[in-house]
Amino acid sequence: MSLMINEECIACDACREECPNEAIEEGDPYYTIDPERCTECYGFYDEPACLSVCPVDAIVSDPDNVETLEELKFKHSQLHQEDLR
Repeated sequence: MSLMINEECIACDACREECPNEAIEEGDPYYTIDPERCTECYGFYDEPACLSVCPVDAIVSDPDNVETLEELKFKHSQLHQEDLR
């Protein structure tokens, strides 16, 4: 499942710096996560890095983008094809 940032976001920029997929962008009034790029840090960390650094717990599961582990693995492989060569 992709993650999303809710209205609790204080735009502190902590999450954006942690995302290995560059899925987090500055938005107005709060940051957003691109569901096409979010792999919940599969292939990088045991847990999503953004969750651990968000000071206000504004990052939650996105109910509109439910994905299986296999789908997250595939997305990771597509995003990082160059790294595998």
